Amino acid sequence: MLGMFCVRTCSGLMGLLAAPRVRSLHSLPGITVAQIDEEVAKLLELKAQIGGDNVKHQFVLKTAKGTRDYNPKQMAIRERVFSTIIGCFKRHGAETIDTPVFELKETLTGKYGEDSKLIYDLKDQGGELLSLRYDLTVPFARYLAMNKITNIKRYHIAKVYRRDNPAMTRGRYREFYQCDFDIAGQYDAMIPDAECLKIVHDILSELDLGDFQIKVNDRRILDGMFAVCGVPDDKFRTICSTVDKLDKMPWEDVRREMVNEKGLSEEAADQIGEYVSLKGGMELAERLLQDHKMCTSKQACAGLSDIKLLFSYLQLFQVTDKVVFDLSLARGLDYYTGIIYEGVLTQAGVAPGSIEAQNGVPAEESVSVGSVAGGGRYDGLVGMFDPKGRKVPCVGVSIGIERIFSILEQKAEASTEKVRTTEVQVMVASAQKNLLEDRLRLLTELWNAGIKAEVMYKKNPKLLSQLQHCEESGIPLVAILGEQELKDGVVKLRVVASREEVDVSRAALIDEIRRRTSQV
Repeated sequence: MLGMFCVRTCSGLMGLLAAPRVRSLHSLPGITVAQIDEEVAKLLELKAQIGGDNVKHQFVLKTAKGTRDYNPKQMAIRERVFSTIIGCFKRHGAETIDTPVFELKETLTGKYGEDSKLIYDLKDQGGELLSLRYDLTVPFARYLAMNKITNIKRYHIAKVYRRDNPAMTRGRYREFYQCDFDIAGQYDAMIPDAECLKIVHDILSELDLGDFQIKVNDRRILDGMFAVCGVPDDKFRTICSTVDKLDKMPWEDVRREMVNEKGLSEEAADQIGEYVSLKGGMELAERLLQDHKMCTSKQACAGLSDIKLLFSYLQLFQVTDKVVFDLSLARGLDYYTGIIYEGVLTQAGVAPGSIEAQNGVPAEESVSVGSVAGGGRYDGLVGMFDPKGRKVPCVGVSIGIERIFSILEQKAEASTEKVRTTEVQVMVASAQKNLLEDRLRLLTELWNAGIKAEVMYKKNPKLLSQLQHCEESGIPLVAILGEQELKDGVVKLRVVASREEVDVSRAALIDEIRRRTSQV
């Protein structure tokens, strides 16, 4: 009633204020009809916003473009993935940090090359120009410089924001999680870099996403290649951004962009085309070290030597079967200075014509996920924030978690296996009426012992309803109380899957539940 009174009062006040306002406009010298109409339109718009008589606000219930909600089933899949990833990060000795979701705009400016246009800028808030974080790497570098940290092995899982053109079916959003692992500090060449690749290999293997490949290259090799092919120094970064599109565009289109849009000579573009088609392993690095053009670039030779060293460590880590040296890999971010890599799914493990295809999305799009991890070495980024320009060498990897979720959600939909959305181990049920207090006492005992348990929120629920709830929710055990069980000091423990029932003494119940749930 108060709300309706306020709306009607505000609406009435608008009516009272509007008439004198319009009359006063008419009396002003030099006022035009168009200006009066403009003022009237503003008043009418304000009245509509406040809510006049018989005005109903029409709005669409939807999430913002490039964002989505997650239901309990989807969240259960996400938590499982996060658990796998965090377990791998911790296995490699990482600790975790957190940083603000927004940064000073100047912190992010000039760090992402042509992708800087995708940064979300916020309105001026009290004199500070702010932007939503675009990734977790630049805030990490700012954190190191601000706190004068020279070595750390850290992971960070948080949301980032990009004004990208979303492709929801491919796990591409404007708001999404990143899972980053980084090693900062002065260490011997390629040892931390090899560990990052080992982490990508282990995570993609454990998640069982399907066949994958980890592409590696080096920014110094790219820069050396551009130099020997005749690319002017001032075009290195922009040509690098174009080469980075080779995973999305055929070479003909990339070449056309280089020549027609970026102003590169056709001869230089054709020479680049010869190199970016090369793929291999340690033997390719050795061959390029003998190449009559590449060997003239000190940068390229340094990068190729490190690629050779990297593959020797990868052999020890037993991951070379999934790693390929690919000269077309560029990664467009400006801050990379050395080794770069990308984890790509070659077959997503979801049959064409499955979930997305059935919903009107082309089948090839439902399995065309592409890159699911990426990273590299960025030795100069921390120095950009340090007042004295002190550098902290860093190397890291980011797991493309949203794309991984898209694949696993499709696999879950295609599978007959039920996804549990809770972790309840036992349901406390009753076989007769008037046993609510006894159920709650037993429930409290289980909770206090660390057992995940629940009851139905009814005084006298039917036993069949309680058992059906367990089957639907995937709860493995039911602790059933009845008058006879209370007299005998026992609980009837029922295994939902097999429907086996056994009487267990109250004193032994907790140990029996733990024993049985450890086997599930």
